[in-house]
Amino acid sequence: MQDRRAFLTLSGLGAAAVVLFGCKGATAAAPETFELVLSDAAWKKKLSPAAYGVLRHENTETPFTSPLNNEHRAGTFACAGCALPLFSSKTKFDSGTGWPSFWAPLATAVRTRTDSTLGFSRTEVHCRRCGGHLGHVFDDGPKPTGQRYCMNGVAMTFGAGKA
Repeated sequence: MQDRRAFLTLSGLGAAAVVLFGCKGATAAAPETFELVLSDAAWKKKLSPAAYGVLRHENTETPFTSPLNNEHRAGTFACAGCALPLFSSKTKFDSGTGWPSFWAPLATAVRTRTDSTLGFSRTEVHCRRCGGHLGHVFDDGPKPTGQRYCMNGVAMTFGAGKA
């Protein structure tokens, strides 16, 4: 009986560890390089605390709190860290998720990488110029791409005008 109890306990702990910490690969990818590189202190000085947390430390803003959710004018959404244009208002749609969502970024505006921090794989989206974390992309969006770029509003700014 004792061996069975120990086995079940260890099996449960092992399963819990996989759920909590995920399965990380043994080899790390080569570090990415970006056009705009600032020290952590410089980013902290440049950005609001919320933008700093999201862009530099991959935090997630609380859903339904971003004013950009309700931004419906023609214009361009840009990186709050480096002002690189990221998304046209023409590709914005209401996903009902609580975060600004787009079905496509502007050409060469973003990069993606695999994010396994929650124990499963997602595709993280970040600014190609400064590397700031923007959000994630999922394959449940509308036509024509079928993608949903679910972005943190605090990671972006909006400029009204031609989209």
